[in-house]
Amino acid sequence: MSESLVRPAEAMRAVEVFPGVTRRTLASGDNLTLCQFDVAAGAIVPEHTHPHEQSGTVVSGRIVLRVGGEDAPEREVAPGGGYLIPGGALHFVRAIEASRLIEVFAPVREEFAHDYD
Repeated sequence: MSESLVRPAEAMRAVEVFPGVTRRTLASGDNLTLCQFDVAAGAIVPEHTHPHEQSGTVVSGRIVLRVGGEDAPEREVAPGGGYLIPGGALHFVRAIEASRLIEVFAPVREEFAHDYD
């Protein structure tokens, strides 16, 4: 069973995952991992896949999100917009402008779960 967790912002280490893309793991429990991603204008999260279901919202900025292969439509997501990426789905992100995303992954992203200072 997960334990309660309250952590100040300065305890959340920024990890550069791609050029211009940083991740902060906000919390991780038994069933999910919650992350903040800061994406510089023009930065790209290359096409990739993972078994985790992923859902998120754009807090600030604007992104282009493509779920599926190169023939899938690209969709713009602006502040307040949400998205769901099924586990195993190929996906890609490009920041139109500097953006902040909050995302949750289920099950737990073990490789992110302990990125705390």
